Amino acid sequence: MTPEEVGARLVALLAPVEVTPSVSGGQRFARATVDVPPASWLGAVHAARDDTELACDFFDWLSAVDELADGFDVVAHLWSTRLRHGVLLRTRLPRGAATVASVVDVYPGAAWHERETHEMFGIDFAGHGELRPLLLPPEFEGHPLRKEFVLASRVAKPWPGAKEPGESEAGGGRRPIRPPGVPAPGEWGTTPTPAGAGGVGEGPRGGTPARPAGERPARPAPGARPARTPRSAADNDGPAPTDRAAPGPAAGDDLPDHDGGTT
Repeated sequence: MTPEEVGARLVALLAPVEVTPSVSGGQRFARATVDVPPASWLGAVHAARDDTELACDFFDWLSAVDELADGFDVVAHLWSTRLRHGVLLRTRLPRGAATVASVVDVYPGAAWHERETHEMFGIDFAGHGELRPLLLPPEFEGHPLRKEFVLASRVAKPWPGAKEPGESEAGGGRRPIRPPGVPAPGEWGTTPTPAGAGGVGEGPRGGTPARPAGERPARPAPGARPARTPRSAADNDGPAPTDRAAPGPAAGDDLPDHDGGTT
């Protein structure tokens, strides 16, 4: 089936529910994409799996997209191992009530994907039953893949081992450098940075202010450099050059002739 035929078949199976089919990608990567209302999410997954013409027996992946004020798009990709076609199912959830039915009973392999999406976006999957932390520590607060969540670099901690000469006991001698656009650890998340955290806790939420970077003197422009003073001959390490020629024979000296005698 072509992507257009896959989308049309799913629309017919879900009628009279308002469903919007489209095609994403191009050429051999084209996929039928079907937008369904949240209330029909579980029914659409069932239809894609159980219909003999679709036969999407393989669950590929599930994730979400943060659309800011428009809410969240939950997206699942299903594939037919026998008929060699796939479909992208998509539903949009309001930001204030981001909840949709779990599809674990249809595809048990979706359990891991729903746990990750719940952890990273804060979307609830009703009926899952085990939305435990998967990638983040239990004490982590917030959802890192939401666009309003401000990512930050790791918080530097004092090295507990031996210090180099001149380093203080409170932290290392070199202040960590944050990547461009990353806020200070005291300006992100919900837990203030403790004071004395290696000199990186600048900001209104706690910590110690970092030292300002030292100012380096500006280098002069190439044209503004003074001309070099030429060196004199007396400054050279080697002997001074001379114009005298090598001495030749005197006027009265005897010269050998061709016969071996002298002239």
